[in-house]
Amino acid sequence: MASSDNAMITLSAVTKRFGAFTAVDAATFDIAAGEFFSLLGPSGCGKTTLLRMIGGFEQQTSGEILIDGEAMGTRPPNHRPTNMVFQSYAIFPHLDVAENIAYGLANRPVDKATVARKVDAALEMVRLSGLGKRRANQLSGGQRQRVALARAIVCEPKVLLLDEPLGALDKKLREEMQIELRQLQKSLGITFIFVTHDQEEALSLSDRIAVMARGKVLQIDSATALYERPNCREVAGFIGNMNFFEGRVVAVEGDQAVMEIGPDIRVRVPLTGQSVTAGGNAILAVRPEKIDAVVDRPAPSRNAIRATTRASSYLGDRSLILADWHQEAAPVSVSLQNRHAAAESPLAGGAAREIWLTWPVEAGVLLSD
Repeated sequence: MASSDNAMITLSAVTKRFGAFTAVDAATFDIAAGEFFSLLGPSGCGKTTLLRMIGGFEQQTSGEILIDGEAMGTRPPNHRPTNMVFQSYAIFPHLDVAENIAYGLANRPVDKATVARKVDAALEMVRLSGLGKRRANQLSGGQRQRVALARAIVCEPKVLLLDEPLGALDKKLREEMQIELRQLQKSLGITFIFVTHDQEEALSLSDRIAVMARGKVLQIDSATALYERPNCREVAGFIGNMNFFEGRVVAVEGDQAVMEIGPDIRVRVPLTGQSVTAGGNAILAVRPEKIDAVVDRPAPSRNAIRATTRASSYLGDRSLILADWHQEAAPVSVSLQNRHAAAESPLAGGAAREIWLTWPVEAGVLLSD
């Protein structure tokens, strides 16, 4: 596989097997220089194994890894232009902050004055200036995470590998560190490869995201494209919340397909490059926030299905509604922005009632069955 001109990482059919188990299955893609790239997926999907192969901590069973145009072959981690930040941080308790950061330079031909200068610069980058003499056991969780980052960047790698580095932090600190991490990556301008199972984290941080499952890369795209235009049901279900309507295509009319999703229930779906024919099975995917719940029948230009409310929850800025629409189908989830007081809502009261679920044609995504 020929890499693109600005590729920092090129993976060509990279596969890792542990006995009969395939942990990573023929991963093939490029990561651009200076890109914040995330590997996203559930536990056991192969994302950490793939990261470790890039860093040289695992050897691929087959395939090729290039970093900045050079084939890595079987080079060990210390002979690759990468550095890794682990989830555990691996801070040495017997060393102070400055000594921890300088540890990565220990086997390099660098004089003491240069080491001190590089350590000070790294401390400043991670906002720990003046804390060089502090002991590891005197650090907070966020400070330990910053020390681990500083130790990785002080060696000036071309690629920084991050294996769920924010996983041990509480929610508030984690959100703060996400912002700092993105700012650090922009200021350094180096390639970050970030492993996470947290979809919100990946969406907020990344230039592009690779969604993985069962060792396979299902889709690589920007956060917006993954959310708005997933390429399969698995990606659509993993990224955010999604309603799925199963049915068959009864007609193709210009840039739209007409789907039958229930007895005498037909809706329109936009075609965005898909090749579909009448008679084939398909899946319509619609985000909860793109569906409206109304009492009066909507305009004919919108998709609409009759439903009955099952449950609703008022959450201040929005309300969540579950509605039954077809006895053999899963209920539909609707997320409504609250534009008026809860007591004034047409759906107030909590009792089951007949409503219309409606959405514009362009809000739906057609997925193959």
